[in-house]
Amino acid sequence: MTHTRADRPGDDTRRRAVRELEEAFSELMGEFRRVYTQAAAAASPGMLPGTFKALGAIARLGPVTLSALADRLTADKGLLSRQVTELESVGMIERRADPDDGRVRLIEITPHGRERLAAAREPYQAMLLETLDDWPLSSIDRLTSLIHALASGVVPHADDVFEPAPDSTS
Repeated sequence: MTHTRADRPGDDTRRRAVRELEEAFSELMGEFRRVYTQAAAAASPGMLPGTFKALGAIARLGPVTLSALADRLTADKGLLSRQVTELESVGMIERRADPDDGRVRLIEITPHGRERLAAAREPYQAMLLETLDDWPLSSIDRLTSLIHALASGVVPHADDVFEPAPDSTS
């Protein structure tokens, strides 16, 4: 009898492990939503978490078009356009013509935006640093590698350290 991946022996144990992982992700995402809400308000009073996420993506990706940003965030282009307009109105990003194609507008973070982003993230980075203070550096590196592998669909091997593509973090 041929087993498909889903039917292989021991799959009940694998299904349980994956279910527990999904529950852990659900808990972690709830914490991320709370953190993003607080960080957004710290960056600019009244800022919504989605706008803060867009600011972080713009900072990571460098000069980026609205279409590329929408693709990267899997976001509605109209909603993202309003978020970018809000960020521009508070001086956190600027739009400029693409030097290679003047019809295209590039979005990039301003020094003020970078400063507000760093200030908003600092309490949570400090909390994470404290939480992981007793973890061996190799465990932190391994966890980071596994998360990147999961996000990109790469199958990790026991001792591999996954190196993400330059723009593959979110």
